[in-house]
Amino acid sequence: MTRESVLEVLGSILEPDLKKDIVSLNFVEELSVETGRIVLTVYASNPALHARKRMQEAVEFNLRRVFGQDLEIACTVKGLPAESRNEHRKILPEVKHIIAVASGKGGVGKSTVTANLAGGLAKLGFKVGIVDGDIYGPSMPTMFDVVGERPTMIDVDGKALINPVMSYGIKILSIGFFTNQDEAVVWRGPMASKALTQLFTDAYWGELDYLLIDLPPGTGDIHLSLVQTVPLDGVVIVSTPQEVALADARKGVQMFKLDTINVPIVGLVENMAWFTPAELPDNKYFIFGRDGVKNLAAGMGETFLGHIPLVQSVCESGDAGRPAVFQENTPTSMAFEELVRIFVLEVNALKARKALKA
Repeated sequence: MTRESVLEVLGSILEPDLKKDIVSLNFVEELSVETGRIVLTVYASNPALHARKRMQEAVEFNLRRVFGQDLEIACTVKGLPAESRNEHRKILPEVKHIIAVASGKGGVGKSTVTANLAGGLAKLGFKVGIVDGDIYGPSMPTMFDVVGERPTMIDVDGKALINPVMSYGIKILSIGFFTNQDEAVVWRGPMASKALTQLFTDAYWGELDYLLIDLPPGTGDIHLSLVQTVPLDGVVIVSTPQEVALADARKGVQMFKLDTINVPIVGLVENMAWFTPAELPDNKYFIFGRDGVKNLAAGMGETFLGHIPLVQSVCESGDAGRPAVFQENTPTSMAFEELVRIFVLEVNALKARKALKA
């Protein structure tokens, strides 16, 4: 058993996403070969736990198949670093900015912010798309009044691709277009991750200025699979100002800062910042606390993108399929317009800083 013979065995193991062997990809490091023992580190393009576990099992199985079942193996599998991952991923080349919208917990208005952010960008003349990545609770069909719509197919260079649904000039794809509205989507993590991936790889998005991704709440397999598939330019974190939501928002920020993910934070949005009743338009009631997200952003050194008030028209607009940002000169529409203005500035600043580092 030599280093060369071990590498020869490892060269038969394919990286499932990249379709090349792990040796030619230089995914094998710190290889040490001793009598009866092999120590090595292997990279997987997918940082999700289940993907790293499968890679470890493949390494151990192949090495023991050749060198004996008594072989001692210490195999560490790591997610591929972000800078290396982007070298291997060439997807959505005609999209200028790919931005995820995330939240640590559900119910904080992440989808509402995504819909209105997209609408505000479209009002400014940008070409915009939305991927409804909330596999278990898709809401974009309702928010854009396209429930019951079905995407068509389009031929692109001899390949049949999904053509997104259009609403208010915005291209939209959602798992809700492929399931019955009243049916629960009961899928395990890997199946949900694969479905989300197909909304990018099997669809024709064409030229876009912004592609927004409405992620499911939390931190899990779907988020990890997304960042290893799609070259994200940044992420927006949405939270309400109360402590229970802020704790989860903090975890969301930290997840995207992990070395294996390393996605820049565009900024944080405080949704449901205060309640203003229709009959008292000048009154503000801070029912969930005051400036919680703003203070969190300052404490973590991140940009605060703005406050969004809790008013009845936001809910009504979403349910009616017309995002509130399309209203004229209302407190809510003006809040979203200011959010969009700061968002565009921050995304451009991130792009400029990335260019300087390059």
